[in-house]
Amino acid sequence: MAKFLYWMAAGLALALSVSSVYTAGFGLWDPMWHRPLVFGAATIIVMINHPWLTNSSTRGKFSSVAMVALNALMALVIVFAVYRFIALRSILEEGIFVLAWYDWGVGIASVLVAIELTRRLFGLGLPIICLVMMLYTWGGDILPGFLNHAGYTLYAIAESIWFSTTGLFGTPMGILLSLVLVFIVFGALLEATGAGDVLLRFAFAATGRFRGGPAHAAIGASALFGTMSGSTIGNVVGTGTFTIPIIKRRGFPGYFAGGVESAASVGGQLVPPVMGAAAFLMADLTGTSYLAIATAALLPGLFYYASLFTTVGFEARRLNIMPIPDDEKVKLTIIDWQHSILFFGPIVAVVVALIEGRSPAFAGFSAIVVAVLLSVFNPEIRRDPMRLVRSLSKSGSSAARVIIVVGAIGIIIALMDLTGLGIAFANAIVSLGNQSLFMALCLTMLGCLILGMGMPTLPAYLIIVLVLGPAVTLLGVPVLSIHLFVFYFGVLANVTPPVALAAYAAAPIAGADPIRTGLAAAKLSLVGFIIPFSFIYEPQLLLGQVQFELGAFLWIFARLSLGIWMLAAASVGYEFHKLSVISRLTKFSIGIVLLIPIYGLLDIVAMGAGVMLLLYGAVIRRRSASISGETEKKEVVSIK
Repeated sequence: MAKFLYWMAAGLALALSVSSVYTAGFGLWDPMWHRPLVFGAATIIVMINHPWLTNSSTRGKFSSVAMVALNALMALVIVFAVYRFIALRSILEEGIFVLAWYDWGVGIASVLVAIELTRRLFGLGLPIICLVMMLYTWGGDILPGFLNHAGYTLYAIAESIWFSTTGLFGTPMGILLSLVLVFIVFGALLEATGAGDVLLRFAFAATGRFRGGPAHAAIGASALFGTMSGSTIGNVVGTGTFTIPIIKRRGFPGYFAGGVESAASVGGQLVPPVMGAAAFLMADLTGTSYLAIATAALLPGLFYYASLFTTVGFEARRLNIMPIPDDEKVKLTIIDWQHSILFFGPIVAVVVALIEGRSPAFAGFSAIVVAVLLSVFNPEIRRDPMRLVRSLSKSGSSAARVIIVVGAIGIIIALMDLTGLGIAFANAIVSLGNQSLFMALCLTMLGCLILGMGMPTLPAYLIIVLVLGPAVTLLGVPVLSIHLFVFYFGVLANVTPPVALAAYAAAPIAGADPIRTGLAAAKLSLVGFIIPFSFIYEPQLLLGQVQFELGAFLWIFARLSLGIWMLAAASVGYEFHKLSVISRLTKFSIGIVLLIPIYGLLDIVAMGAGVMLLLYGAVIRRRSASISGETEKKEVVSIK
């Protein structure tokens, strides 16, 4: 029985991936049966792959029987609910209908199944929000103040969530099926072709001369691979299993090695050319071309990685870690250059398709075709072509997880629309924003980190932007700016303790404590938490969003570069020598002011102070080098 269920889940996952690739290349099917069927398949896949929260082999016989019975009942509920939706699709499209007496029970039961599967996959956070929203919708007539509403019956709740084209099967699910799943498949295929191994070799060859060595290589490789895969956890596991042990061997602590990999992996989605699937979702939600989004995201993403490189460099100096010896450096061969096409070929396919004006989904389809054709360059693929098929099944399982969580998001969005809570929340944000835009942005940031806690980037971004985005847009912030703002914090929620998914994935590889690893990752990502505020106040950072002014751009570029240097030195406590507490606080304050220009002339003062500190540090460094040189000469003379 277990073997049959395994092959059933693998077959459904493979079918899910193939259908995603087909729809991306040849067009969508009727959403009135396509969306419920895909959701039904995803629930079966997740139920088989995640039968319970803990390992069922440790449970007694009665518990195992109860678990099987519960899963069987849940499967029957979903199958019947999907059947009822498809059977009623013609009247559901008309918008005026009366459900049968048992349909509301089927609808509520299917919603509870979706919530339970979300709990199995991502813990209690999102399911609790869903249940609270259902209780709020049902009993809102007894609540005080702006939370009060008329209250809705279970029949109305079931109709709004399940038996409608705006609930669980609404816009978020439609965007997921039409645009996002193809890039999940693409990321899995890219890994299967061996592109990740090629990236690692190129990254190690490019960074061997730096003190950070493998830590800098991890940053470079994770940035490149993360932009394609769009999966933080997949990126951490895929590159971290190789980079983290090497970083530790160079002398870095385990928690720091895990933190570097975590911070680098989350940032891959912030840097063009691909930025994972979430950027294409952003293009659809904002009505902006993907090329415009990639252009706008370029400078903030580069500044984020510049801060990682700088911080790792200071940490290497603090620990007195020297560059990798020449005999240990990675030397690229002709085979490496030949295999580089495995990675760069699909990237070129995506960029060319977008420049030609094709849809993002077709760009993903083109990249998959190119990746499969180029995979013949890898001898391992030639020996085992089924590796590609297994990767398709694996990507289908990953897609099923995303489908379930997007379904849960659809529940929340449907109930917020039904009760008007979204409008009330937006009005509260606007009221605060009229007093202080900065405070409104801080509140939004906290909301993003909380809503994105424990979730992958794509569903985190989706729920954040649908709940919080409209509120901040009413403050007069451009639509794309606020989408990028919430996107950044949806990504950074993966390295924000206490629920830092990226750190929890990296910690076992590093043999380190997850909380300490998460704190290290958050510390390394410090500039990432500030950059979104920077481009809200300085639209010049988002290239193409405002009229370009060279003078203003150069001023912003210089100010942010110095600010990153100051914050990196302050966070490590070391520049070219150990920094005192006062020096660290001074540099930290200057860095914050330079990165967030809230008050007019203050950034000019901070710029001047920062330059003076840099010059003073250079003098101290030169003097120390001179003294050490003289000491060495005296030692040589005395020996003679």
